[in-house]
Amino acid sequence: MKIVKMSLAAAVLVGASAFAVDNVKISGDAQVFYNTNDMTPSYTNTVGTGAGTGTSGNLFDKENSAADAALHLNVSADLAKNDLVSVSAGAGFTALSTLGLENNFVSNVWGGSHTASNLGTNGSNYPAKVDTNSWFNEAWIAISAGNTTAKVGRMELDTPLAFTETWSVEKNTFEAAVLINTDLPDTTLVGAYVGNGNGTETFGAAGNADSVSSLNLAVGAVVNSNGRFETYGENGAYAAGIINNSIKPLTVQAWYYDVSKLAQAYWLQADVSMEGILAGAQYSGINLEKGSSFAVANGITKDIDNDVYALMLGYEMKDMFTAKVSYSSVGKEELAGLAAGFNTATSSGASKLYTEAWWSYGYVVRADTKAYNVTVEVPVKDIADFGVYYTNTDSGKNGGATDRADMTEVTLTASRSFGPLDASLVYSNIKADDQNIKAGATKGTAYNQVQAYLTLNF
Repeated sequence: MKIVKMSLAAAVLVGASAFAVDNVKISGDAQVFYNTNDMTPSYTNTVGTGAGTGTSGNLFDKENSAADAALHLNVSADLAKNDLVSVSAGAGFTALSTLGLENNFVSNVWGGSHTASNLGTNGSNYPAKVDTNSWFNEAWIAISAGNTTAKVGRMELDTPLAFTETWSVEKNTFEAAVLINTDLPDTTLVGAYVGNGNGTETFGAAGNADSVSSLNLAVGAVVNSNGRFETYGENGAYAAGIINNSIKPLTVQAWYYDVSKLAQAYWLQADVSMEGILAGAQYSGINLEKGSSFAVANGITKDIDNDVYALMLGYEMKDMFTAKVSYSSVGKEELAGLAAGFNTATSSGASKLYTEAWWSYGYVVRADTKAYNVTVEVPVKDIADFGVYYTNTDSGKNGGATDRADMTEVTLTASRSFGPLDASLVYSNIKADDQNIKAGATKGTAYNQVQAYLTLNF
C-alpha cells in the first residue's frame, strides 16, 4: 500500500536470503484500491487541460471514481546449496482486473497496465470494456559465494534514482544484472546494469500511448500497458553505490548512474537516528546529454545540468509519535520548457526526496522549485495508526515568462491491520495550479479526494 514508504537507508537492490534446499517459499497479496474526488470536468482554456477525471464533479459519483483489484504471487526456492555456493531462483506474477466495476461502480481504473477497447476520441469518453492483464513481474536467479551475491533477471530494484514503486496497485520492475558485496565492515557495495523496465520512464523512449493512462483514466499508473518491458532509457543504464554505517548512528550512501547516451546522475545522502532525534541531508545532480532522442524531441541543443538538495529534522518517541519537517530546493537548468526531475524510474511516480508529497508526485522535483513537508505519525493502540502530511511547493519562472505550477497538499490517513488484512482510509485536500482548472480560469482550484486500500497478505 502507498501508506507504507520504502526505507532509502536500506536501499539494497536484492535480498540475499537463502532457503532450505527442499523449501519453497510462496507469498503474495490480493489488493483492492479505490479512489474518488470532486474535481470538476476537464476544460481546455488558455492554460491547458484541467486534470478533472469525470463529468459530475461530485465525490463518490462513478464518473469521478476509480478502482482496481490486483493479485501478486511470488515464489522462491534454493536450487543448490553447499558450504561454498548457494543458488536460488524466484518468480513473481501480477494480475490486474477491474472486476467489471468500470462503468458500473466507477468509470476509471487505477493501474496503467490496462488496455481498453471502444475508446472515445478524448479523455471524457470512457472505455466500454477494460481488459484484464497479467504478466510475470519477476523471474530471476541468484548465486551467492561468501559475502558476494550476483542476481540476474527480472526483479525489483531499490536505489535513489531507479526503483520499484510499491504505492500503487501495480509495481514496475526491471530486467537487470546486480552484484552486491559486504566484505568491508558495515559497508555494502552495489553494482548494476539495468537493460529493460516496464515503468513509464521519465527519460526513456518507451511510450504509453496505448495505455488507458494516456487518457487520464488511470489514477496510479506506473506500469506500461500490458506490463510490457522496453529498453530502460535509450540503451540501458549502469549504477554503482556504496552504503556505510561504520560511524554509529550515521548511515551514509553515495550512488552514480550512467544512462547510456542520455544522462548521468549522482545521489549523496546522510541520515542520523540517535535517541529519538532524526536528521538527514540529500544532494543529487544530473546531466542531460544534448544528443539524446529525449533532448532532440524537447528542442534541447546543449547539455543541461541541474541539482537538488534536501534537509530533514525530526523526533521519534517510540510507540507515541514521529514528527518530521523537511525542505528541498531544485536548481535552475536554464531551459524554461523542461521540468527536469530527479526520478528516472517512472514519469508518474514518487521521488526519494524527504519533501515528497503523500499523493501529488512530481511537483517537488521540478526545476526552480522550493518545497516544504511536515509529517506527523501517531500510532494509537487497538485503534489505528494515524498520519498527517503537509506538502507545499513554490516554483519560479526558471527563465520563462510565467511561474510553473505551485501545489499544496494536506493528507490524513488512518490504517489498521486485522491479522493478514491491512486496511487504510485516506483523505486529501489538493490545490495545484495545473489541476482542476475551471472554465475561464487560469489556475486550478482545490479539490477533495478519498481513497480506500485493502490488502490481504498471504
